[in-house]
Amino acid sequence: MKRYFLELSYMGIAYAGFQRQENANSVQSEIEKALQTILRNKVELTGSSRTDAGVHALQNYFHFDINRELDPRLLYNLNAILPGDISIQQLIAVRPEAHSRFDAVSREYRYHIYRRKDPFLRDRAYYFPYQLDVELMQQAAGILKEYQDFTSFSKRNTQVKTFLCRLETSEWNRDVDGNLHYYVKGNRFLRGMVRALTATMLKLGRGKLKLDEFRAVIEARDCTKADFAVPPHGLFLEKVNYPVDYFSRAGAAD
Repeated sequence: MKRYFLELSYMGIAYAGFQRQENANSVQSEIEKALQTILRNKVELTGSSRTDAGVHALQNYFHFDINRELDPRLLYNLNAILPGDISIQQLIAVRPEAHSRFDAVSREYRYHIYRRKDPFLRDRAYYFPYQLDVELMQQAAGILKEYQDFTSFSKRNTQVKTFLCRLETSEWNRDVDGNLHYYVKGNRFLRGMVRALTATMLKLGRGKLKLDEFRAVIEARDCTKADFAVPPHGLFLEKVNYPVDYFSRAGAAD
């Protein structure tokens, strides 16, 4: 059997999420359908990082197995029949044991907020024109790196073995147009976690929460204490990182 990685990007507005779901359209189901059409074989994909309904990705990965070597032209053929909001960037031959999810060492997310009404950002960022104490929000973002248990920022009924995550970077940035971006990099993320972190810090920035209360939310390990009320379309999975030289090593031996 041959194993391949697919690197892809997509706009999530039209999809019920990244992962295949019953009676709902997903990024995974669209790609599996396209692969089956071209290869005339049923192909099951394994994803590196799940994204919720409406969330976008600049980079994400699937892996799959097939009993033959694939023609590089598959990349062109896939993109030709996939919807315009999904793009396959690379088809990469890897070792049989390579795993898109378990081998990833970190993920990077960015939540986009725009302060002035702009019709060209409405599907890619959250319009939030209110006055904010960004310096206080920056302090809160830094505090998050002191913790590893993020139970308070995980949606209910999430079936995971642990709520522990290590955040390497957590910071607010402002671009030349005055728009805000919350950028976070960590080894793993819980369901709804980045949106919950963003929403709770916005609450702090608006003066509805104090810094010591923000710490209390983290330490409560209770998702009813956090705020999840920011829309999915402002969130992008920007990058999935693998060990140095991972892909050159992964394809080196057949």
